[in-house]
Amino acid sequence: MSSSDRSPAGHEHGAAASHADRTATRRALLGLGSVLAVALGTLWLGLADHLDLYINPRYAVFTLVLAAVAVPASVAGLVVVARHGGHTHDADPEPRPGGGGRLLHVVLGSVAALVTIGTVVAMLVLPPTTLSARTAQQRSVGSASLSDATGAGAPVSLLGSESVDTSGYGVKDWAALIRQSTDTTALVGRELTLTGFVVPGSDDTFTLTRFVVSCCAVDAQPVGIGVTTDGTPSPENQWVRVEGALAANPDTSSDARLVIRAATVTRVGQPSDPYEY
Repeated sequence: MSSSDRSPAGHEHGAAASHADRTATRRALLGLGSVLAVALGTLWLGLADHLDLYINPRYAVFTLVLAAVAVPASVAGLVVVARHGGHTHDADPEPRPGGGGRLLHVVLGSVAALVTIGTVVAMLVLPPTTLSARTAQQRSVGSASLSDATGAGAPVSLLGSESVDTSGYGVKDWAALIRQSTDTTALVGRELTLTGFVVPGSDDTFTLTRFVVSCCAVDAQPVGIGVTTDGTPSPENQWVRVEGALAANPDTSSDARLVIRAATVTRVGQPSDPYEY
């Protein structure tokens, strides 16, 4: 039978299969392109020394190795798909979703790929920023987030005897110490110097805050210690260095039993590593 004698149904079946294959090829190209964009973006962040703004530094080497492997793998995949896309050797292709379902799959796949690529481009073009005071307020700087950030079983050695060197303690360590201490009066008068950003409080108070990152910035939890001053608190998001001593919280309605009675509050620039781990 000549090709001209084939039934219209056969032509329609072949055209539908060809269209479905082209759609699958486009989806594969978008998916591999997204992987390539993410991998290149990750490598760029590593070279620019900005990767620690997004993930815990202990995962940096592992992440960069994966990205370095993903680049040639995705490029190879793109080449293979581009060369052989649209060709199928199946005599009877598997049934494809109907017109409406196929269109939905294409739209959702395209949107997901474009969002991924757009996010990567934004990370590369826009200046990197850390999480803000607004985010800290949304995630509640309080006992719940402190528990998530420090863990319920932080070492008892934190509960500082005079022999424990606390000079390297950060906001997270002091917050954990205060939270776990059964006798906070023993901590009153302990002098400390800490750096963090300002989350505004009421009147002459604010919360000295840092984000604690377990894996990446998405899971970052804010921890903070209340600060009382005699002057006007620094504006929201301002990084400051606070020197002072622990004192009983004058706000008896607060869950926080201790605050820092600040002797000096000095504005400083954002640290090169703004997170604690």
